[in-house]
Amino acid sequence: MGRGSRPIRGGRALADGSAVHTDADEMVREIFEATGGAVRLALPLGLGKPITLVNALVRKAAADPSLSLKIFTALTLRRPDPSSDMEKRFLGPAIDRLFGTAPPLLYAQMIAEGQLPDNIEVSEFFFQAGSWLGNDYAQRHYISANYTHARDVLIAQRPNVLAQLMPRQGNRFSMSSNTDISADLFSFRAAGVLDFIAVAEVNDALPFMDGPAAIDEAELAMVLEPESQVDLFSIPRQPVTQAQHAIGAHVSRLVPDGGTLQIGIGGIGDAVAHALLCRARGEMEPIWNDAPFPLQGNEVGPFETGLYAVSEMLVGGLVALFDAGILRREVDGACIHAGFFVDARDMYARLRDMPPERRAKIVMMPVSFTNALYGDEAAKRAARRDARFINGAMQVSLLGDAMSDAAKPGHVVSGVGGQFNFFEQALALEGAHAVLTLPATRESGGKLTSNIVWQLPVTTVPRHMRDVVVTEYGVAFLRGQPDEEVIKRLICIADSRFQPKLLKRAKSEGQLARDWQVPEGHASNTPGTLARWLDPHKHNLSDFPFGTDFTQLEQELLPALARLKAATVDKRDLAALIWASFTGQPHPKEAALMERMGFPGTQHILTPPAAWALRGALRRTG
Repeated sequence: MGRGSRPIRGGRALADGSAVHTDADEMVREIFEATGGAVRLALPLGLGKPITLVNALVRKAAADPSLSLKIFTALTLRRPDPSSDMEKRFLGPAIDRLFGTAPPLLYAQMIAEGQLPDNIEVSEFFFQAGSWLGNDYAQRHYISANYTHARDVLIAQRPNVLAQLMPRQGNRFSMSSNTDISADLFSFRAAGVLDFIAVAEVNDALPFMDGPAAIDEAELAMVLEPESQVDLFSIPRQPVTQAQHAIGAHVSRLVPDGGTLQIGIGGIGDAVAHALLCRARGEMEPIWNDAPFPLQGNEVGPFETGLYAVSEMLVGGLVALFDAGILRREVDGACIHAGFFVDARDMYARLRDMPPERRAKIVMMPVSFTNALYGDEAAKRAARRDARFINGAMQVSLLGDAMSDAAKPGHVVSGVGGQFNFFEQALALEGAHAVLTLPATRESGGKLTSNIVWQLPVTTVPRHMRDVVVTEYGVAFLRGQPDEEVIKRLICIADSRFQPKLLKRAKSEGQLARDWQVPEGHASNTPGTLARWLDPHKHNLSDFPFGTDFTQLEQELLPALARLKAATVDKRDLAALIWASFTGQPHPKEAALMERMGFPGTQHILTPPAAWALRGALRRTG
């Protein structure tokens, strides 16, 4: 079934004969004809999905039960569906600006609505965080696999079509955002291991990444040039919280000059990258000096040699470190090797606008390269010296195992992804560490709980691979430590409101000496202590250190909306906010903020209760 094994019809052809279509439905008819009516479709995760083409495939299969469509992918990106009135008021006017205007993926809509026909099957090995909780179909068809193993799981399903969104330059196309698995699939086809047709949907908003990401047009059987190219999905940056900035401050002392770096997406990743930038400018010293908790890690100097990044995901924080010259240690001509990217729209623009010779220092590779040491192991070991693989977790047990992909009673939140791969590499490489970051507490349904617990319902990384754990209250080095010492170190970085319960449980299980108590330096791990530490340094700890698509008014609304959401689960808290709307000091921009949410700018007796509560939240946060 490989490229060129049969004549493919089309409106016109590229120089090598690849069929070019402007009509997705026409192209889909030819794809089903070429596969005998049974498409086993390999789709890249995240940004690289060719939405116009995929939706046409799904429509065709849904309309004809004699056809079969099996989709293997991951990270199906979906815009949020505001449920509450307040969410609709906030997101409604901004949703296109924040997330882009790309149409939704039809198969995801069908799954969400319980309308996926029997002749269409969708399996994913990684979810957009929390997006499929409560959906029976998605949970039943989830495939748990390490990122490096997902390729082999896909190959076992014998894909006969690979479809991807690609930019084009002349007679070449680029896998751009998704070399992660696709690059290996093309190599396996060239070696005769796989047999599939590759098709592309052109989108020149994607940056053209050269090197291993670039392929000749001869690799493609068909190309879709839609009349209008879809907007790229954008993930708006969320504000970095005070706890996340504290985590960044701790982690920034663990990264040695001349070493290797991996960080993930989200607030903690932004906080870590920002703290490393501040360290390079000499701005972390005053923050470290004021820390009320004992600090770990002695890597506090500037980056004279510079860092090299090898990361499954290219995130905005890494691009910022590259722009600042911190990521400048080269390996085979690259300062960054990465497997895929999906981020805020300004990162795509930054990559597009880079001079080609500068962009060539960011090399997209398969995850078989970024996430594993297999293959050219000696060179990888030499390159990945003093590596720090920094990743997030949801909970950590007192014995050091971590829960990052699923929650009680086993429902998948996201997926294993590459986290286990990072620990494998950290334990195999000399001088390397896998650093798990997480806030010490979380609030859900109005209830505050500890993220450091006695035991976990689900394990992503087992205790025998424990390494380094960081919360806003400090760093716990766990590798090679006996269980009792691990328990002590983790209690020391837990929130002090939960330390007595953790102490009691560990002692009752005979795992902790009866006379051991939390040392004085760790006995005041509270948000108040954190605020007294970091409030004086707010000028260096921006909510959005790498910019945001939120307007200034929206940025000021976010903390008030968070407070309001937390209060809705307790009538007393909600009543307190309504009372504050009468008694509190007005927010300086109160009228404009209320109007942005579709409420009157001034108080009125007929204003709905939700407006009174929001006004109170603004006054409490202002």
